[in-house]
Amino acid sequence: MSQLRYWVWLASIDGVRPITLCRVLEHFGGAMEAFFAPEERLSELADLPAQERRMLSSRNLERTEQILALCQEKNIRILTLHDAAYPDRLRQIADPPLVLYVRGNLPFLDELPTVAIVGTRKASAYGIKVATRLGQEITAYGGCVVTGMALGVDGAAARGALLAGKPCVGVLGTAIDVNYPAANALLIDDVASAGAVISEFPPLYPTKPENFPRRNRVISGLSCGVCIVEAPARSGALITANLALEQGRDVFAVPGNVDSPNSAGTNALLRDGAKAITGSRDILSEYEGLYPGRIQYDTELFSPPEKAENLPISAKTEIDKPEMIPYSDLESRLTEYTEDHRALLRCISRGETHVDEMAASTGFSAAKVLACMTVLTIRGAVKPLPGKRYSLNLK
Repeated sequence: MSQLRYWVWLASIDGVRPITLCRVLEHFGGAMEAFFAPEERLSELADLPAQERRMLSSRNLERTEQILALCQEKNIRILTLHDAAYPDRLRQIADPPLVLYVRGNLPFLDELPTVAIVGTRKASAYGIKVATRLGQEITAYGGCVVTGMALGVDGAAARGALLAGKPCVGVLGTAIDVNYPAANALLIDDVASAGAVISEFPPLYPTKPENFPRRNRVISGLSCGVCIVEAPARSGALITANLALEQGRDVFAVPGNVDSPNSAGTNALLRDGAKAITGSRDILSEYEGLYPGRIQYDTELFSPPEKAENLPISAKTEIDKPEMIPYSDLESRLTEYTEDHRALLRCISRGETHVDEMAASTGFSAAKVLACMTVLTIRGAVKPLPGKRYSLNLK
C-alpha cells in the first residue's frame, strides 16, 4: 500500500499531461522517488511548463488517502504501470496512464484479438444495427470488444458484446465511480459485471471535456485495431482513429451512404486508406495468425429463449423485443408500385425502418428515399414516424 499511495498521488495530479507524468516517472525512477525528490530537481526536466512544474511541486497526500479509501469502499482495483496485470499493449504507447482504476475483472487483453468499436453518439438505425452485430460477433468468435460507453455506436457495441455472453471492456472519460452518460448507467454496470469498466481518472476527479480525448488514446491503446462504424466529418471517433494510427494500430471503417452526414468521416477514412469492412470476419481475419486457435467462426451467436433470463438486464431488453413478422402476402400487393417503390417497401416489411437504413439497403440517396416515402405516404402504403422512420401500412 505504501508504494501504491505514491503512484496514486503522481497519477492524479491535475493539470499535468500524461506524457509529462511518464517523463517524471522515468527520470526519478519511481513514483515514491518522485514524491521525496527535492523540488529543485524538477528543473532537471527540460522544457517543463511552469504550470506543470507548480502542480508537481505539491506533496499533499490528503486527496490521495481519500481516493484510496473510496477505492477500497467501492471495490475498485488499482493497477499501476509496473503491475503484471496492466495491459502490455497499452503500456507500449507513448503516454500510457500511470494508473488504471478497474471495476470488475479486466480480461487478459494481450492474449485476445481485441477490437475497439467506436462511432458517433447520434447514430442512425443503420449504425446501431451494425455496431450491435459487430460487438456480438467479434466477442462470440473469440475476440474482445473495447468501447467508450458513449451513447449511440459505443453503447450498441457494448450491448452486442453482452449478448454474446462474454466479457467486454468499457473505458470511461470520467471518474471511475461515475456512470456517464447517465442514460447508459445500467449498461455500464452490466459491462462491469460481465467484464470490466476502467478509467485513468480516480474517484473525486472532476468531469471535464478534455478528459474524453484522453480516454480515446486508452481505447485505441488497448486494442489491436479500431473500427469506426459511423462518424460525421467532425467526430471524436475520428480522434480515436488518428490516435490508433499514431500508435501503430489497424484502422477499419464501415462504408456508409455518401449522402449521409453520419458517414462523412468513415468514408473519408476509407478514402485515406482505412480498411473497409462489411462484417466481423473482415476484422478478425487480420489476427488469425497472431492468435492461432483463438478465433472460432462456428460459435452459436444468439442465446436460446430459455437462457435469456440469465443475461444482464441491458442486454436482455434487446432480446426480449418481439420478433417482427413480415407481411406474408407482400409480393402480391406490390405489382401496382414502381420498381423503386417496391424495393423500399420490402426494406420496411419487418417493421419500423430509418431513412438511412433504407438508403443503405437499396443504394438510393437519402433525398430519393424521402421523395419516394412522400409518394408512398400519400398512397397510404407507409406510415411516417418520428425521427425519419417509416412503417408499412398495407392491410
